Amino acid sequence: MQSLLDGIARYSQDVHAQNQALFDELATGQSPDVLFLTCADSRVDPSLITQTKPGEIFVCRNAGNIVPPSDSSSAAEGTVASIEYAVKVLGVSDIVICGHADCGAVKGAMDPGSVESLPLVGAWLQHADPGASDDIDAAIEANVLTQLDHLRTYPFVRDAIDEGALEVTGWVYDIRSGMVRVFDGTDFVVPELPG
Repeated sequence: MQSLLDGIARYSQDVHAQNQALFDELATGQSPDVLFLTCADSRVDPSLITQTKPGEIFVCRNAGNIVPPSDSSSAAEGTVASIEYAVKVLGVSDIVICGHADCGAVKGAMDPGSVESLPLVGAWLQHADPGASDDIDAAIEANVLTQLDHLRTYPFVRDAIDEGALEVTGWVYDIRSGMVRVFDGTDFVVPELPG
């Protein structure tokens, strides 16, 4: 806990103070362009990966970067409420569902017996789909695609897509290399980066 308190002190005295103009602007509202929905895994830091500043991305995190389908009893929970707010109030133009390498949630979905002692985790992972492969990387990609499908089950998401106001994309972040694979409609590929 002390390390967290020390971090708050450094942030307040150094980082926040050096960016006061930004925080003065953010103190009155937000207008992010992107909803970044990713795993709660401690190794995944959306702002670090995307090199974004506060206010630039609206972040939603949960175990397995899961979006319960609209016909699920879990549809009226925090993840979907965040999606609804991002689309209908903030008017984001993009939603990224970002999985990651070595995902414990996907491993749990691949081996349901491993989470038998965690009934809430097991219930949540019913919304994951690692596909039929025994390969963890393929399973992580399959789960991202499933979550994109689930996202499209919500009428407000479909309407925004149909109106051309919203694009949805799947990513997979590789922790070791720092690379991100993006679903191009056919496969997950490493995009050509500028520079």
